[in-house]
Amino acid sequence: MEMHTNYTYLSIREIILVARQRVYRMANSALLETYWHIGKIIVEDEQKGEVKAQYGKATLKNLANQLTLEFGKGFDDSNLPNMRSFYMAFPIRDTLRHELSWSHYRLLSRLNTGPKRDYYLAEAIAANWNSRELQRQISSLAFERVVKHLPEKETISMHNLK
Repeated sequence: MEMHTNYTYLSIREIILVARQRVYRMANSALLETYWHIGKIIVEDEQKGEVKAQYGKATLKNLANQLTLEFGKGFDDSNLPNMRSFYMAFPIRDTLRHELSWSHYRLLSRLNTGPKRDYYLAEAIAANWNSRELQRQISSLAFERVVKHLPEKETISMHNLK
């Protein structure tokens, strides 16, 4: 009888854990898509068809104040610039990897070159890095160490991707 109860518990436990993981992935995907669209709207509004933005910080701060009043601190004047940077670093929405969280993308968006972003994105997924480990790898200049040890031909092609 006890073995049957243990099997029942383990079966139900597994169902709950799988469901929680699915909910997390769905919520994360929705959050990334939402923040990407917000970043896109901010960039398009800032640029108004121009190549370079003529947007004042006060405009973004006013927008943040309005959004924060209605939706909470996730839309404050520190997070809206993150959303803008996110969109600018990853302008093609369909290329977003939903294995990574908003915390990962905030860190990746701060990197100044595409090859560096691509390296850390791929490594974070392959090694299943959480955002703290990603930050540690970025801070320890993992990309620069890898590039330093590449044959010259590969290094040149990586620099051309900047």
